This record gives sequence, C-alpha cells and structure tokens, in this order.
Amino acid sequence: MTIRAVVWDVDDTLFDYTTADREGMRAHLAAEGLLAGYDSPVQALVRWREITDQQWARYAAGECSFQDQRRDRVRVFLGEAALTDAEADAWFQRYVGHYEAAWSLFPDVLPVLEALSASHRHAVLSNSSITVQEHKLRTLGLLDRFESVLCAAELGVSKPEPGAFLASCEALGLPPHEVAYVGDHPEIDGRGAAEAGLLSVWIDRGGVYAAAAGEAVAHRISTLAELPALVRADTRFGAPSTFG
Repeated sequence: MTIRAVVWDVDDTLFDYTTADREGMRAHLAAEGLLAGYDSPVQALVRWREITDQQWARYAAGECSFQDQRRDRVRVFLGEAALTDAEADAWFQRYVGHYEAAWSLFPDVLPVLEALSASHRHAVLSNSSITVQEHKLRTLGLLDRFESVLCAAELGVSKPEPGAFLASCEALGLPPHEVAYVGDHPEIDGRGAAEAGLLSVWIDRGGVYAAAAGEAVAHRISTLAELPALVRADTRFGAPSTFG
C-alpha cells in the first residue's frame, strides 16, 4: 500500500511545546512574583501542567470553550475563582509573551520535511485551534509546508475520535490507508490514527508517555529521521510494528 501524505500533530511532535511551556511559565511566574508560594520552580510548573491537563480534558469533552479552559486554568492556578474574564485573559497573555519567546522546533523536523517534500503531501491535525496553531506554524516558518491545518476547536471533534483523522484525509482527498499520521501521544495520536485506518506513527522522544504506552497500535520511532523509510515502505501489512 502506498502512503501519499503525512498528517502531523504539532505540539511535542514538530514544536517543542514541553520545553517552551516550562521555560515560558518559569519566566512568567518569576515576573509575576509567584514563585515564592512554592517550594521550588519545578513544583509550580508541575502544578500548572496538572491544571492544564484537567482543563483541557473538560474542553475535549465539550464542557467548556477553548477560551474558557484558558481562563479556568488561570483561576484554578491562582486560587481566584472570582477573577473576571478580562483579568484572566490579561494574565494568560502575559504568560504567552514569555512562552512564545521560548518557541523552537525539534532539530529533526526541517530535515524530514525536506526529505519528504517531493514525495509526499503534508497537512496538520491538532487538538488545539486554527488561530493558535497557524500563528505558531507561521512564526516557526512552517505554515507554507502544509496543504491544510485542521484543529479540534473548529472541527467540533478531537483526537482520538476517528472523525478527526478522517476529516484530515477528506481535506487531502485521500483514503485513510494512503495517509500516515505522526504524533507524540501513543493513545490520542497512535491508537486514534490506527483505529481510523491511517498508518499510525508514534514519535517517542522519551517523554512522559513512554511508560504508559501499553499496547497502543502504532509504529514507534525515536527520531523523525526514521520516518522516510517507514512511509516509503509502509510496513502495516508486512514487517511487524516497531512499537514496544
């Protein structure tokens, strides 16, 4: 089976979100005078990530809007439930300034996009919003490399639901079996893409998901340098998966 296109996750796949979030929030909390309330900066950052995950789960479940999950992250983190929308937005935007200053691509991204530029089409599917991800991709110099950018906030369906992956295939005009999906989460990206019928590729950069990967269905790679050989050979029905 021939793979004609690669659809990409963004955060912690192309873009080093974890490092940018950590360093951006560290700088923001220092500027806001909030580090004194924690035993260490690491403790503050862990708390922020826990709240981010909790609020994002509410958004993914359709319990709140994209903007409201941001506002509630701020309210919970600060312990100020009465914070107005404007106050929460202003606090978050100050954080964004520090966060964006720390943005960077992983070093294996540009080489693999170049290697596959002539042979494969490219698109993005993210559980964020188009406004956020197009700005990010434009700033990082990648936006023009993708035919389409689809995001959960506008689609109304998020990964790992099959509909999200199938929407990306429809945007490309290709059947799922001719599309590979590359993402950093073994369940949301890896299993989700596989169950939707795409060639599923999990980029395992040794992060927090590795220990919990379980039996997710995906081809596991540790660097994007491994991707060209995989999508040109498409081993889904041949050699065993490299997962595990």
